[in-house]
Amino acid sequence: MPDHAETTTSPALRVVLASQSPRRRELLALIGVTHTVVPADIDESVFPNEPPENHAERLARTKAGVIAARDSGALVIGSDTIVVIDEQILGKPSDDAHAARMLRQLSGRTHTVVTAVAVAHGEQLVSGVERVAVTFRNLSDDNILDYIATREPMDKAGAYGIQGFGATIVERIDGDFFAVMGLPLGRMIRLCEDVGARYHFGGLSLASRSAE
Repeated sequence: MPDHAETTTSPALRVVLASQSPRRRELLALIGVTHTVVPADIDESVFPNEPPENHAERLARTKAGVIAARDSGALVIGSDTIVVIDEQILGKPSDDAHAARMLRQLSGRTHTVVTAVAVAHGEQLVSGVERVAVTFRNLSDDNILDYIATREPMDKAGAYGIQGFGATIVERIDGDFFAVMGLPLGRMIRLCEDVGARYHFGGLSLASRSAE
């Protein structure tokens, strides 16, 4: 009998996404992670003098922590995405005029997308942040108005979605494409491993040790 131990995999974990974002749901489905959606109703206000990365990570951790406290048996994923330009955080536009102002500010320039992800399981809560540089092409007023007319900008940070029509206004991305969509999958999987889960190309399970 060998005296070493090998990693075995237990039945699939019950995964909860603490977000109602359709993009995050699509990304989890893309990598085969079956999950339920339980949005965390939290205050997303920015604290005075709070750096953007701290803000995004705090919200991601709070979302995951709130839902994990209600459901200790689940692996809970929380995430938050913000757009930063001129040291200003751009959230979701409140109306068409607000969206137009955001898009004019981003036009022809490079901004930063900050996406934080947090994973909670049992008493463990881990998190990390991805920063991505995104450059827009120059947009005319007609471009901006036509894009807003699609309604795509209205529920997205920075008033654009990289996975939809917004792909045509982006000139360059330096970093994790999935982070711009709202969920950095590689970092998320590493965080899941940090709390004792294992991704097996189609789902998440608890990894356990057993001697042979």
